[in-house]
Amino acid sequence: MANATCWTVVLVCVSATCTILFFSSIGGGLLSDVVPQRAFKSSYPKTKRLPPPSDVPPPGPCTCPTGALLLKDAFPAAEYKELMQRRHKELQQHKNRTESVLSTLLYARSNSPLQYPIQGFKVRPMTPTIIPGLALHAAQRSTYTVSLEVSKGVLSTVTPAEGAKVRGNGESRLTVESSSLEALNELLADVSYTSTFYHIHTGDLASFQFEDHEAVFPITIKQPQPPVLYDMGTDINSQVTITTKTFLRYREVNALLRSIREFYKDMEVIIADDSFVTEKITGDHTQHFIMPPAQGWFAGRNLAVSQVTTKYFLWVDDDFQFTKGTNIEEMVKIMETNPELDVLGGKVVENQFPFSIIYEEGDETEGGCMHRKSGGMFHSLPGYPQCSLVSGVVNFFLARTDAAQRVGFDPKLKRIGHSEFFMDGLGSLMVATCGHVSIGHQKGRANNNYGRFRHPGVSDQRFRSQLNFFKNHLKCLLFG
Repeated sequence: MANATCWTVVLVCVSATCTILFFSSIGGGLLSDVVPQRAFKSSYPKTKRLPPPSDVPPPGPCTCPTGALLLKDAFPAAEYKELMQRRHKELQQHKNRTESVLSTLLYARSNSPLQYPIQGFKVRPMTPTIIPGLALHAAQRSTYTVSLEVSKGVLSTVTPAEGAKVRGNGESRLTVESSSLEALNELLADVSYTSTFYHIHTGDLASFQFEDHEAVFPITIKQPQPPVLYDMGTDINSQVTITTKTFLRYREVNALLRSIREFYKDMEVIIADDSFVTEKITGDHTQHFIMPPAQGWFAGRNLAVSQVTTKYFLWVDDDFQFTKGTNIEEMVKIMETNPELDVLGGKVVENQFPFSIIYEEGDETEGGCMHRKSGGMFHSLPGYPQCSLVSGVVNFFLARTDAAQRVGFDPKLKRIGHSEFFMDGLGSLMVATCGHVSIGHQKGRANNNYGRFRHPGVSDQRFRSQLNFFKNHLKCLLFG
């Protein structure tokens, strides 16, 4: 045992890149530092190579959180079977649009002599592109033969020199053979891939083989997208637009405007109004859009946000009130410092009202399980300990205009909804909330006309459940 040496295998990961290191008990040095390469190869333990799993089972049924609504109960039993058929058809269409071979689980087999790109190889549709990094590292042989095969394109390389052979040039399967490893690798360095049909974002899987070794690597086929950039201008007024929706509350919305002008006299304000009887709202830098009556909250949000031309918009309710704590400049600074953020909320009076969304996909038949957890936060925003990453925030938030427009506000939700915007944006919107920016709330005043529409009825709740069931493919939902 005195001569025994222990090896420690360490997996070191930085961001999404990982490296395996071997450490020796002899002074803790790296394996490559203490063992000659020739000795390392010959003494490396030979073990039986187990094949990777041939298939990964799809997700099974999810477990509904205690107290969750079973959304199918919102439908009459006679309609349920046909509804499930329509929902299943729409789910398959959704998967066809959003999934590709790029989501295939790939395995890297051990002790492979093949070198190939494992991530980041991207090509434009129908455009020849050299595959970087292809090479073979093998011991001396009388001849070397490798092959590459794809399914959505063709492979090509240069004309081989004497002593080398290429079969399948310009076809989906390419074979390269040479008695010289150096000559073979020179041919591999010139192998290009060309997709054979046009698609703006899909992928292909390339199979790379040598003897009993096989590697599979992804090829991303993507049409480059030009950026959509906003000119931030020279001051806060060219960076942010304030948006709100009003309904039968002119006293409140005018009070909101007065408070805005106390702090931001030149900032553009957009008001969407679906009142039954309308009144004029005028003033500099104020746009008042009259809608057909009672179109609802989300329809109004869509209208207001559709007219924004600045990089950001600040959403506020029509009965909020700007205060010294309503620091839009600070919110923009945080968003600009963290460009991956899409939405940044703050406090209303003394409460932040954040929430997290826990979502499990479930199976294709029953659907997913979702839990909206009030007060749920993940962790602090790097560099801003007073801010936290969340799934959703209250109705006081700064948002990137293009990100919010991509998700949209479902106009089917008229008198109920807010979480649905963040549910629809789950996985595409990065959301945070900060405790050091705030807005006030006006004191409640009697408004009988508005009060008749303020609280949604049972039919609104039932419709919301029906919408969540079909649109979001949910089995159950808990608002906690």
